[in-house]
Amino acid sequence: MTATDGNEKLIADDAVDGVQADNDPRPLSQVFKDLSLSAKAPVSFTELEEAFTDRSFAALLTFFAILNLLPLPPGTGIVTGIPLVLVSVQMVMGRESVWLPSFLRSKSISPERFKQVSDKVVPWLQWLERFIKPRNWPFGRKQGDRWLGAFTTILGMSVVLPMPLSNWLPALATAIVGIALCERDGRLLFAGLTIGIVSIGIVAGFAFVAASVITYAASFWPF
Repeated sequence: MTATDGNEKLIADDAVDGVQADNDPRPLSQVFKDLSLSAKAPVSFTELEEAFTDRSFAALLTFFAILNLLPLPPGTGIVTGIPLVLVSVQMVMGRESVWLPSFLRSKSISPERFKQVSDKVVPWLQWLERFIKPRNWPFGRKQGDRWLGAFTTILGMSVVLPMPLSNWLPALATAIVGIALCERDGRLLFAGLTIGIVSIGIVAGFAFVAASVITYAASFWPF
């Protein structure tokens, strides 16, 4: 092999490295499935972080977003949305690893509950993974994390807002962005960003209407 050929190969390898999925070869659905099968005791958020290894930001973003897509009691979004904001803010800060406060790291999910979550999530992820692959990624490796973190921070704050039906669409957009980031799929990222922008518009509309109603009602109160 000539020196020119060697240089061309190095350049090609670097180009692939810029858009490839992270080092863990397992698809995200398999990570959830393996955790579910091996869980004999409550699964803590610390264990989840360790299981996702170097994909911890994108994978945890996806996991916490998916939690908000499940049917949960009203008001739960305030609790389950906080980790979305924390993870997203740390992406903006450019941290190398995820930090969760002790009160979250000590939280755990029972094996039965985690299996229920996995049984609902894994088929959906497996279906989606049939169509996604590293392609058309608009950023170099790690370069887009801060911009995407800023976007998902806004989505996470939308999830936290205690408004009816306000958290599902932002959570869906966050989950799609997280999966796209895991797999470096630019087309899926575009879909997630589009849904996210629409969801932010809807939430902003809800907030405007709610504020208008409160202001109108307050005008009739005696002071």
